[in-house]
Amino acid sequence: MSQTSPIIVALDFSTEKEAINLVDQLEPQLCRLKVGKELFTRFGPTLVNKLVAKNFDVFLDLKYHDIPNTVAQACLAAADLGVWMLNVHALGGEKMMVAARDALSSDDAPLLIAVTWLTSSGQAELDALGIKATPQEMVSRLAVMTKNAGLDGVVCSAQEAPMLRKNLGDEFYLVTPGIRLSDAKSDDQCRVVTPQKAIQDGASHLVIGRPITQAEDPYKVLQEIVKSIA
Repeated sequence: MSQTSPIIVALDFSTEKEAINLVDQLEPQLCRLKVGKELFTRFGPTLVNKLVAKNFDVFLDLKYHDIPNTVAQACLAAADLGVWMLNVHALGGEKMMVAARDALSSDDAPLLIAVTWLTSSGQAELDALGIKATPQEMVSRLAVMTKNAGLDGVVCSAQEAPMLRKNLGDEFYLVTPGIRLSDAKSDDQCRVVTPQKAIQDGASHLVIGRPITQAEDPYKVLQEIVKSIA
């Protein structure tokens, strides 16, 4: 299994055929894989099992957010799939996150992280909710809550990584989506950085989708990114 690569390739596809075709062009030594809501809703545990059988570490990105017992049981079910990492939504609160953490008490349990403030959201969304905070302040509050709950890390924008790394220590995982290559448009992500900048700023893992999945040669692009951050 991949043990050192910081790259997590987001399998944001609508068909299993597309996802497997892309995966067959990659190597477990160079990346991990992220399965999100659309792919899991369509193809479920069977697809996750196939990816694990191909020796890839799988990040199950379902952002569980419900009452504590429901989230705890969902995390147990995810762990049974053999995933490497899964997540909850920090907005569910500390009690919910503690329940999820307690459910994953075995030695071989997957990493458990929490989503802070989505990288597709900015100040306008906070204002509309009546939350008197900047995105950076919101991320900081939720990340501190996550660490206090005993989770392994958070999903955050790489723009917040320096602040979180300084405040939460070197062992706390910072998983950063919104990664784009230097010549790419930011599309629906409004807080984005390059792979090199994200690593320099303290990110542990980089979630990269379209720059790899929509490339003419995904494996070549993956190799170039890995080389650029080595």
